[in-house]
Amino acid sequence: MSPLLPPVDPSVTAQLVAALTPRLRKRLDAGVAKLAGWPVARDGDIVRLAVDDDTDLELHAPDGVVTTAEAIRCGCLLAPDCLHRAAAASAAPVAEMPDPVAEMPDPVAEIPDPVAGEPSLTEAPRTAPPTSAPATTLPATAASAADDAPAGADDPAPESATPAQRTAAAALHDAAAAVLEAGADGAGAVLQAELLRAAHTARLAGLPRAAGRAVAAVTALRAARDADPAHRLGDLTTALRDVLLLAHRLPEATGPELAGLRGRVRQPYTPDGSLRLYGLFAEPVLTSTGYAGTVTWTADAAGRLYTVPDVAPGGAERAAGSADRAVRIGDTSLTHRELSRAGLAVSGATVSPTGRLGAGAGVRAVRAPGVSWHAEPFDRLWTVPVAEQIARALAGDLDVPKAKDTDSGGDAGTASEAGQAGEAGQAGEAGDGTNQPTAQDGRDGRDLLFLDVTLIGTVREAAGECLLADCDGLTVRLAAAHDDPALTDRENLRLLALLAHGRGPGTRLRVVARLTPAPLPRAVLLAASRPTDPDAHVDLGLDRLRRADLPPEPTAGTSGDADDARPAPTVQPATAPGEAPVHLLRRRVHQAASGGRRVLAFPGSKESEAARLRRYGLGTAGELLTALHASAAERARDPFGRLLPADTGRFATAWLGAAVYTEEVDRALCAAAWGASSPGLDSR
Repeated sequence: MSPLLPPVDPSVTAQLVAALTPRLRKRLDAGVAKLAGWPVARDGDIVRLAVDDDTDLELHAPDGVVTTAEAIRCGCLLAPDCLHRAAAASAAPVAEMPDPVAEMPDPVAEIPDPVAGEPSLTEAPRTAPPTSAPATTLPATAASAADDAPAGADDPAPESATPAQRTAAAALHDAAAAVLEAGADGAGAVLQAELLRAAHTARLAGLPRAAGRAVAAVTALRAARDADPAHRLGDLTTALRDVLLLAHRLPEATGPELAGLRGRVRQPYTPDGSLRLYGLFAEPVLTSTGYAGTVTWTADAAGRLYTVPDVAPGGAERAAGSADRAVRIGDTSLTHRELSRAGLAVSGATVSPTGRLGAGAGVRAVRAPGVSWHAEPFDRLWTVPVAEQIARALAGDLDVPKAKDTDSGGDAGTASEAGQAGEAGQAGEAGDGTNQPTAQDGRDGRDLLFLDVTLIGTVREAAGECLLADCDGLTVRLAAAHDDPALTDRENLRLLALLAHGRGPGTRLRVVARLTPAPLPRAVLLAASRPTDPDAHVDLGLDRLRRADLPPEPTAGTSGDADDARPAPTVQPATAPGEAPVHLLRRRVHQAASGGRRVLAFPGSKESEAARLRRYGLGTAGELLTALHASAAERARDPFGRLLPADTGRFATAWLGAAVYTEEVDRALCAAAWGASSPGLDSR
């Protein structure tokens, strides 16, 4: 994937690849690889590639995005049916798909939402809950009568998926299953185009969440095939799992479940009167779908979190630079970096269901003083028990009924509600994060953790060094949120590690982190109080710590216990003797996403791995592993003894069961590691 090319609409890529002859399709991957060596020049809205001395390939992107096949023009003799146009579309970043609904003017002119369909993961980030409106209740007698009355013929039936949505879900399943069959190593431009075509069909059918996850899967595939340093196999596995899971559940879903699975492209903004907001922190956003920027977190006097985003197409440089752009609310000239430490007085505010502030023409905002993390309303965010924060963060799936109809405790709109994550059908990115619509009614940031920690050492992992910190008796691993050198996360983490190695081991910090589900307590650091000034904080992805910000190094003549002056030892990672070997199943799930079905069809130690899982009481994991290997190795033959095509649907179903199982076991192990209650799940 070339960042020098403008984003291309998924339907354009699918159209150009479909128009190729079978002979040219076989040469498409080679054409994409060759395109990386062509000179690229930009002239306004036109990006020009030199195919050779006499032939140019042009991509016309009037609004920064190539939206039609005719916008990609080639000067070769075979155009418009040449390989060059399809290769350029396949090498360019995937554009965010527009809303298929008739584009009506928004009643409140808001800034566009970031990418629809970017993770969880992520993937990217978000907020705390408002107090829910009181539910209207019937008198006891009326309620009893309503319960006892039989369902009348006039009662509306629950909404179900339309035929177009079922067809789109089937197309998504088939395309994702074909990608899984080939794996990242074999899923070239043709299979990617089929998945993009299915994503486009899903968006037209009103399934933005599934379409967004399909685009995320294609982006992860391209990163894997291009050996992108930012590629993570877990991202590809998660995206494929989400696509297959959504395609599996959508046809039979009804009512609220269907609404959550479909997702939303645009969020409604509702008036929220006047707000007095206090800057909490700011974090860079860097998505796998080519969007970057900054999100500033604020809170009102009740502790409800609101976000002020600035996310647009770009890379790490935009993520770092957008912190010094003025926020797009009212006439204020505050930058995101300044707002994270100051405050805003907003009149005529409009707010989305996830707590995102609107920037309509009627919104007015002026600068106001900020407050320390140790003062209200922020101090209450850190008073919520850690186990309660973890339970709230883990209850971020649509399948968790408890997250839909119960409060997480504490005062409404306060610490117990802080940190709600993204809404279903958004995600990321923007994204695909789902909501916890309790009394918080689904505001972003549910996965944020507000912790008071004591640094005790470091631990070296495959991805780099992590801080070890004591948090209420738990040893927590704190990792960098971003590894990109254009951002300051990794460098700041190295400086904070000095606090655990001679510059005051046992330093107490107040931090904001984001939960990373893992068998050990683990989170990524977003912001921390300044070591020499607890009333100030550092946005670890945007601000650069200096050695002057750390306590002075202890000298030989310093009074005190000699043990306190010794550097804390670096702890090497080790597997706990009694740790459940879920990694045996997870490894096979990842291997299939990377190498395809054939890597699991090879003979090996699958029987011993399944037996080991059963010895640890993981009988279901053992059965899933056995079924996964069996479906991978199964190949039928015709009456003449020739191999028939593999049953991709059966293998995809077996793989999906194993992927979902490992995800839920990881969630349960994560809850146990933090001492929190594991959220219950509906059957999938």
